[in-house]
Amino acid sequence: MNRCFTNILSTDVARAAQFYQELLGMQRHFDSDWFVILTHPERKDLELGILERDCDAVPEIIRANPAGIIVTFVVENLDTVHKQASALGAEILEEPTDMFYGQRRMLLSDPDGTTIDVSSPRS
Repeated sequence: MNRCFTNILSTDVARAAQFYQELLGMQRHFDSDWFVILTHPERKDLELGILERDCDAVPEIIRANPAGIIVTFVVENLDTVHKQASALGAEILEEPTDMFYGQRRMLLSDPDGTTIDVSSPRS
């Protein structure tokens, strides 16, 4: 395998990219009007794609109702990301919670409604 990454479908690629840049410190690795790839300065090998929902690369059958995905980001300090998410006005689905599997987790929605899990090791 050469590469693997997730594409999030968006009605506004620039807005979605900006959200992830501000929330998690990601940076644009590739940038066009219909597709952006984000990476993080500390992990350039991990990529997140943001794809224009209505572009020809997205099959029409999934444009209106993509489903079945939670994108997880593991960070050093969940509370810092929670504060940033609140400052951005993100919809918090679940406040930071200690989970049975040893992590602290928050669930939120990105601007297009994709469910985001941000977790950190529980101390």
